[in-house]
Amino acid sequence: MKYMILSYGSQQDYDGMAGKDTGKPAWTAEEFTAMVQFMTEFNRGLEESGELIETRGLAEPVHTRRIGGKGGALVTDGPYAETQEVLAGYWIVECESFDRATEIAAQLGKCPAPAHLADTAYADVRPIAEAAPEFG
Repeated sequence: MKYMILSYGSQQDYDGMAGKDTGKPAWTAEEFTAMVQFMTEFNRGLEESGELIETRGLAEPVHTRRIGGKGGALVTDGPYAETQEVLAGYWIVECESFDRATEIAAQLGKCPAPAHLADTAYADVRPIAEAAPEFG
């Protein structure tokens, strides 16, 4: 079964990683390096276990374009409110169970980050549908 693990952030989080003033402590170079090293090792472990299908980090929310409205008539460019939560990255894993996918996602809680971010960080785990659901 395939699962998607989704991590979240905000424009403010991206700005803090880049060292910009956000009103909260910016990431230090050491914190950023530790985060990158953790993610590299995390991804390598999933590759070696054969569970990683794909992973990507997403560009800053300020580069987002939202399309909505009837027929896609409404197009809105970022930036969005700094506190608006957005998808920051994802992993697609293939493993034996929802519990195993949850164990994998729980490891993300070990990722180094400034305390004000680490205390509120979370990830979602969602099964990937292999076919259209049957309703009726």
